Amino acid sequence: MKEDKVKNKVHLKYSGKLMRHWYWCVLLPLLLLGLTAAVLYVNTTAGFIVGGFTGVVLLTVLLLDLYYRPRVLSELVDFANRYHGVEHEMLKQFVIPHGLVQTDGRVLWMNDRLAELVGKKEGGHRNITAFFPELDMSVLSPREDGGNAEITHGGRIYNVCMRRISLDEMLRELPGVDAAEGEISVVEIYFFDITEINALKKENFEQKPIVGLLYMDNYDEVVDSVEDVRRSMLEALIDRRITRYVSAMGGLIKKLEKDKYLLVMNQKGLTGMEEDRFSILEDVKTVNIGNAISMTISIGIGLNTPDYAQNYEAARGAMEMALARGGDQVVVKDHENLTFFGGKTQRAERNTRVRARVKAQALRELINTKDRVIVMGHKITDIDSLGAGVGVCRAAQETGKPAHIVLGDINSSIRAWVTALQGEGHEEKLFLTHEQAIEMTNQNTAVVVVDTNRPAMVECEELLYLTKTIIVLDHHRQGTEKIENASLSYIEPSASSACEMIAEILQYYDEEIRLKPVEADSICAGIIVDTNNFVAKTGMRTFEAAAFLRRKGADMTRVRKYFRNDMDTYKARAEAVRHAEAFMDCYAISVCPSEGLESPTVIGAQAANELLNIIGVKASFVLTEFNQKIYISARAIDEVNVQIIMERLGGGGHINIAGAQLDNVSIDEARVKLKEVLTQMTKEGAI
Repeated sequence: MKEDKVKNKVHLKYSGKLMRHWYWCVLLPLLLLGLTAAVLYVNTTAGFIVGGFTGVVLLTVLLLDLYYRPRVLSELVDFANRYHGVEHEMLKQFVIPHGLVQTDGRVLWMNDRLAELVGKKEGGHRNITAFFPELDMSVLSPREDGGNAEITHGGRIYNVCMRRISLDEMLRELPGVDAAEGEISVVEIYFFDITEINALKKENFEQKPIVGLLYMDNYDEVVDSVEDVRRSMLEALIDRRITRYVSAMGGLIKKLEKDKYLLVMNQKGLTGMEEDRFSILEDVKTVNIGNAISMTISIGIGLNTPDYAQNYEAARGAMEMALARGGDQVVVKDHENLTFFGGKTQRAERNTRVRARVKAQALRELINTKDRVIVMGHKITDIDSLGAGVGVCRAAQETGKPAHIVLGDINSSIRAWVTALQGEGHEEKLFLTHEQAIEMTNQNTAVVVVDTNRPAMVECEELLYLTKTIIVLDHHRQGTEKIENASLSYIEPSASSACEMIAEILQYYDEEIRLKPVEADSICAGIIVDTNNFVAKTGMRTFEAAAFLRRKGADMTRVRKYFRNDMDTYKARAEAVRHAEAFMDCYAISVCPSEGLESPTVIGAQAANELLNIIGVKASFVLTEFNQKIYISARAIDEVNVQIIMERLGGGGHINIAGAQLDNVSIDEARVKLKEVLTQMTKEGAI
């Protein structure tokens, strides 16, 4: 029995700083021995006295060590045990819920606060997902940099912080334990209650100041269509609906002019407006007390700037964008990000030509101050772009300025026109390549962009940076990307085509302007193509422009001959129509074959127009693969705004004629993406 106790006895010894303390206790008596030797050398009697004293000290140190060493070590062990108990108790009573789980989610240990949180006295070695389903395996993956997850439990929001703790080193030091292959670790988790913080963040976000402007797009036209005695009533009804709507959203509205308002609201009010997609746009249109024209409004909103003044400037920029896109919509400007709402209807045609006359005079003045004019349209030039360019060149030549059109690859849709125009015997070469245009362009050159307002879409973007005189003439709605610092910008979304705008400008540019027959034909052809033979987007001014061109020598018979296609082109268009798919019972989606065709995108656009002749089709979309891109041609009559659909895909255009280009996708992927956008916008009520 005694031998067993000896065997089981734990032998402890000093180490570390405690061992160094013992060394000094032994060293001091040894120094006294040296002192004894020195004294003995001087005086024998004194040496023996000091030697005796030194012996007593050395013996005392040895006896004290033998007596106190086990007691000191025992107390140290006891202190360590008690300290460990205090530390463990502190962790158990830690105010922040805290625990240890395996990487598979099995609970190893939890403190009292976490036990209270899950409603258990002990973890019971259950899986953590039984208490918090959000903490699945993907969240608990052992990452060295830790991780965070936001969860909701018991009506409270918690930020869960996780940290991986490796057990490899500890397991290697345990006798009788062999570590398995791979890393062994546990996850330490903390639960921080952020409910109040999130509530304060939300409150702060909802109270952010927002400034907006509200304009009535067609105030004069609507008021003029009502009898005098009813005008004040109409104004009062519209004003009341606008005021009630803004007030219901917690905003303040102040009338600045007869058709202009200033809005002040917070983010919460804006969120409410966005959720109902600014129903005031449609609500105002329902006001009718005999007016022949419905009132439409535009709203520009600025937010997330340091103060109200900068928000107001942002709102002005948003309003300019809304009006440039045709009105009847809301533009929200957040720094450089623009969000659009509404814009479902065609912009009302302006009866007055004052704007066209002013722009024509401004164009003439700019051209007169320059030595040369270079015109370019968009990439993959069509007849509307070409015809508009021809009209601008004729205007420049009337004032004695040389003018040229920049062309890239000449596709089949314009080849016959290019040949006919070049064969007219111009004094200078009419068409230029990119390299020739870049060489000719300098600060004394006027660069005119027609049929597009996006820099990435122009035929030769380098020209925009070689001169300060840039003129933009376009009929497409303006998007987030635009040509900056244009000396003259005339964007008229109500126009049917760029050629219609050019025809109007030519009438005011010079009353005696003369057009060659092929020039008049090309401008007229642009109108015919973009209106689908005077069916789509056709207004009174469209026919007036066509009549002007007819007087200047345009011949519809000649134009029709230019539009004839070869057999392969006709078959490809018929094939696209034949394989069209009905989606959501109102959208026609098809793919135009591109093999063996020189200009498949043009055929795709023609097929999209053909699909609109099918009963029940509100909009058509034809996808074409060309030059390693997917081109989408979108067409509609009047029920759907295809422009806002194409904007979701990175494109744009007009309310019933638009398109987009997709990179790095296949035809099937593009079709799926288009369907997803149509489904999402339908759920949102955007279309």
